[in-house]
Amino acid sequence: MERAEEKRCLNSPLIQVSEENVNVLNRETRDDNNENSVGEEVKKQLWLAGPLISVSLLQFLLQMISVMFVGHLGELALSGASMATSFATVTGFSLLMGMASALDTLCGQSYGAKQYHMMGIHMQRAMFILLLVSIPLAFIWANTKSLLILAHQDHQIAEEAGLYAQFMIPCLFAYGLLQCLVRFLQTQNIVFPMVLSSGITTLLHFLVCWFLVFKSGLGSRGAALANSISYWINVLLLALYVKFSSSCHKSWTGFSMEALHNIVNFIRLAIPSAVMVCLEMWSFEMMVLLSGLLPNPELQTSVLSISLNTAATVWMIPFGLSGAVSTRVSNELGAGHPVTARLAVCVVVVMAITEGLVVGSVLILIRNIWGYAYSNEIQVVKHVASMMPILALSNFLDGLQCVLSGTARGCGWQKIGAFVNLGSYYLVGIPSAIVLGFVLHIGGKGLWLGIICALVVQVSSLFIITIRTNWEQEAKKATERVYDSAIPEDIVS
Repeated sequence: MERAEEKRCLNSPLIQVSEENVNVLNRETRDDNNENSVGEEVKKQLWLAGPLISVSLLQFLLQMISVMFVGHLGELALSGASMATSFATVTGFSLLMGMASALDTLCGQSYGAKQYHMMGIHMQRAMFILLLVSIPLAFIWANTKSLLILAHQDHQIAEEAGLYAQFMIPCLFAYGLLQCLVRFLQTQNIVFPMVLSSGITTLLHFLVCWFLVFKSGLGSRGAALANSISYWINVLLLALYVKFSSSCHKSWTGFSMEALHNIVNFIRLAIPSAVMVCLEMWSFEMMVLLSGLLPNPELQTSVLSISLNTAATVWMIPFGLSGAVSTRVSNELGAGHPVTARLAVCVVVVMAITEGLVVGSVLILIRNIWGYAYSNEIQVVKHVASMMPILALSNFLDGLQCVLSGTARGCGWQKIGAFVNLGSYYLVGIPSAIVLGFVLHIGGKGLWLGIICALVVQVSSLFIITIRTNWEQEAKKATERVYDSAIPEDIVS
């Protein structure tokens, strides 16, 4: 039955396959692979990764800028905004970002196979699903105060966080659309317009935040509202680019009812994609919660928060590399170039190792002064200094898992990645953190070492899977995925 299905798929009107065509394609593939040197691959990935790093940093800054403005309103307002931002990340942003990453596979492989019109269909389908998912998430955000009180958080902070989260609800819908637009453009190797739109949004965010926080009388609620406005500005700018740019005239052919078909196929990729992302992000948030149970919780929580903030900032570099390799692998597999896809993976692993060594060395060199950027307390600075070598090691491993996870998204291995992350973080990482932090009394360092244990298992698992990959078979799967979901271009309305 499977062979009959495969034969019917390959003999569809969308692609006429004959022995002569196959031979020509094979010759073209060999020629393309011979011409694509390591140097060219490095250039392609850096060309993608550089702008993607900038986009990630600029989007990360939006939340940080808002919290910084709220910090000038007082300690209670700052605590509430920080808690609301963390709650929003766990319950909303991580889920939407994970689901949207299914487009790394679908749009990337469609682009490689030159089924450009399908990219717009995939994006519309993703937008529709993410908007639907955002509705129940909005109800969760609307009840943030009650949920935090149920979690035994301080009532005043919970009330402040609840108000902040309610004013961020419009931001939820914009974020889902933004992630879809970013994936749509990224998989076409269109990255510089995203840098421009993110830069404009960030600059405007300063002004909007300043006005709404200090001049409108909204206070901390103004900062949350500024987030929503800025995300919608970014969505509008990218939507206008997609609509009017000649770069997208093949991939965006207008709205189509076809986006409502094959929803199940998208969900099959989107759910494991979301699980893959959420399991990892939630484990880091859990580590902060656990730090509050340690002796001297104020010190431990402060040090761990500084460490997490530092880790999140330097993580943007491997995250950019992850986006680059995801695009390169999906494009090349969709185009039927398995050797080039494998080369892309080899190149990005070397780049991730180099980046990890360089950034790790910098973190170790600045370990004695970095704490002063966050606190004047000598005890905090000393504890941060002792954490930096551990942070350097985790950044090195996190960089490797980032690019290997990007490879997984490019190939469509999200389900495998979800199981790897589940085992790594929740069967190894969190239990190890509890043992090291509470049983062996290593404290905050122990919690972070538990995460390092998870990263070791995660990297090892993904590395073994990648090494054992049959790239020719992956290219065949990509072709089947593209043409199974494709529709003739002349019926797209």
